[in-house]
Amino acid sequence: MTARLSTLCYIEQDGRYLMLHRTVKEKDINKDKWIGVGGHFEEGESPEECLLREVWEETGYRLTSYAYRGIVTFISGNGEIEYMSLFTADGFTGREIPCDEGQLAWIEKEKVWQLDIWEGDKIFFRLLDDKIPFFSLKLVYDGKGGLVHAALDGKEMELLDVLAEDGSRFGAVSERGVVHREGSLHATAHVWVARKEEDGRYGLLLQKRSREKESYPGCYDLSAAGHVAAGDDIIHTALRELGEELGIQAGESQLVYVGECRSRYRGSFHGKPFFNNERSSVYLYLEPVDIRDLHLQETEVEEVLWMDAAECLDRVKNGRSPTCIDVDELSMICAYLDGEE
Repeated sequence: MTARLSTLCYIEQDGRYLMLHRTVKEKDINKDKWIGVGGHFEEGESPEECLLREVWEETGYRLTSYAYRGIVTFISGNGEIEYMSLFTADGFTGREIPCDEGQLAWIEKEKVWQLDIWEGDKIFFRLLDDKIPFFSLKLVYDGKGGLVHAALDGKEMELLDVLAEDGSRFGAVSERGVVHREGSLHATAHVWVARKEEDGRYGLLLQKRSREKESYPGCYDLSAAGHVAAGDDIIHTALRELGEELGIQAGESQLVYVGECRSRYRGSFHGKPFFNNERSSVYLYLEPVDIRDLHLQETEVEEVLWMDAAECLDRVKNGRSPTCIDVDELSMICAYLDGEE
């Protein structure tokens, strides 16, 4: 295996990054992409020595303040492997010079996301925004520019299909955190566990989300739900989440498809921006369930409880409970159950 060593630096000033539009070399894996500045190690160089030399050669700046932020393992899918030392810098002297690799431009940090950048680069931009002090990120591409695998500090990250407005997949894949940063349309599977009470009314099993969840911590939610992984089936996701979050091992025939719901939310959690834009396939599970037999996923679910469906709808409509339940989806579930009575 032959792997290359390189550095990449994002110089920042006044809320902007210095970006390089790589337009010069035809045989350039980064052709027409926007990236930071940097380059490959010369023999015997340390990451810092390579950084300082490459930045000066490409920009004319002498760095006076910089930080080593991470290691990125880049696998192109067409035979190229690169270990890239990632830096940020906020201090420099000198005068900017023309770059023989392309065009340099100071871009507002929020607008960087609108440029033609690698999908994996969005992940480390998110990590930089979240002020992660140091990370190891592995990015694997399919040889055509499509991201097929990502791992952070050795743990696989969730990749999701980005959907067209009609819900179809068109080949774009993005990491979950990036999806919620950009508000990309994606698919989820929702399962409502319901039971018919002695008085003929229906109860719904609600879960209380863990306070450590990235979104809606400590809120009451539907029974089980999850993102549909890139290339996965929706029904498989529904069954998996039912098993993982509640310990209910169900078969496909035991899920009743109720319909589809579209929801959007823009806000922030734990001080981070969060933009949810999803199409949810909604199912009912009507088999007998005893709370005492459930095995709750501790990292996801704090507790569960039964609530009368009509009362739940009233609470959600009037904001009387801290929930993240979509009122249109709950209305659809209640209407279906009313027809079952």
